[in-house]
Amino acid sequence: MVNFQMRTDLALEARESISEADSELRGVRVEEYDLKEDDIHVTKVMIDTKNAAKAMGKPMGVYVTMEAPAMVEPDEDYHREISSCLAQELLDMLPGANREQSILVVGLGNREVTADALGPQVVDNLFITRHIVKEYGAAAYNCDKMNQISALEPGVMAKTGMETAEIVKGVVAETAPDVLIVIDALAARSTKRLNRTIQITNTGIQPGSGVGNHRNALTQESLGVPVVAIGIPTVVDAATIVCDALEKLLEEEKDLSSVRFMDKQKLNFAELNNMYMTGKDIDAVIKRVSFTVSEGINIAIGEAFMDS
Repeated sequence: MVNFQMRTDLALEARESISEADSELRGVRVEEYDLKEDDIHVTKVMIDTKNAAKAMGKPMGVYVTMEAPAMVEPDEDYHREISSCLAQELLDMLPGANREQSILVVGLGNREVTADALGPQVVDNLFITRHIVKEYGAAAYNCDKMNQISALEPGVMAKTGMETAEIVKGVVAETAPDVLIVIDALAARSTKRLNRTIQITNTGIQPGSGVGNHRNALTQESLGVPVVAIGIPTVVDAATIVCDALEKLLEEEKDLSSVRFMDKQKLNFAELNNMYMTGKDIDAVIKRVSFTVSEGINIAIGEAFMDS
């Protein structure tokens, strides 16, 4: 209908767009299940072949999407359940999760732009242990084993003059972590998933790709260590909202004059592709969901051996 690309960082939405086009795609497996007691729907998309990766525009790997419709609500019990589910999915994704590791958590984004502040705010609430364990050992936490957790907030190139990948590579070379966990805000194709969805993937991340601002990738190939990425969609492009609204209008009214009007406005829609929208209460939402994500990470890796 409209000649521009709908941007999304979610593998689930990329898979849905192919299904909507009635195209068969080999090399992609999908598993779905519900955590009914927690009202969370989990979809696992596994991209197994290069052809499938090219068709979906995503690297080969595993993408786990947790959809929690009430995640925007200030329900502490529900957020605690989300954190527990996130911890379990993260443990399943991390290589060597049952042994002591040095884990570097990188919070991507711009702290001064609320919709992009997820990564920095997650880092604020992490249980950091590396300096204590290196100095006193796991005995400082009354346990036999303890992961060494460190964190980094590299900022954005406009402030530092350096690519995020350059900063992370330097820290990785100096501290030699066993694995990286990268946190970033994402872009969604659907407004219903805004601030209600968590994606976890073992393919790493390319900062800014969802909004067309491609930076150097943070992957195992580029950094030399496994990279697990966690993201929440906090923005959707304006063109998506306009097109969704018009499609719904046409479906309901079947108005041919509306079709002619829409055809004349295609180029104007393309201009909207550089505009991004977020919720009016994004400041409160980011504060809430960043704590939820940090608690999930703390449960999974920071406190994994506390009871040993």
